[in-house]
Amino acid sequence: MTYRVCLVCMGNICRSPMAEVVLRRTLADRGLGGRVTVESAGTGGWHVGDPMDERALEILSQHGYDGSAHRARQFTKDWFDRYDLVLAMDRDNLSNLRRLAPAGVEVRLFRSFDPAAPEGAEVPDPYYGGREGFEEVLELVEAASEGVAKHIADELDEIH
Repeated sequence: MTYRVCLVCMGNICRSPMAEVVLRRTLADRGLGGRVTVESAGTGGWHVGDPMDERALEILSQHGYDGSAHRARQFTKDWFDRYDLVLAMDRDNLSNLRRLAPAGVEVRLFRSFDPAAPEGAEVPDPYYGGREGFEEVLELVEAASEGVAKHIADELDEIH
């Protein structure tokens, strides 16, 4: 069985693809890469088919990550049954996803898995800012990815 995760932001060109690349590496480093599929999408469709924002790619590359294969996608209601875990980058996208979600499906904030993050903490959208915002996003997603990886490892242990 493969555990499937989808990370969601607004346009799927900055935050969620950065988190996808980081979480994929974090899981691989813990020996879970072959048991978990990590994908990302946006709640909006403006960028469908586009590569990751150049600034996001640059920051990832400078820190040893490769996001060059990414192409933006839009999350739709019928996707909920594809994933075991759907995580939003911020409260707006969390609300959008919860409106789409079938009854009983849990959607959480990505940073809720970072024990150092305050309740309701978000990954801020760096799109309209400078390089510092993308650096901050990378730091935040690296920290939360550790907690997400632990959660998934625990879930996989319960399954087997």
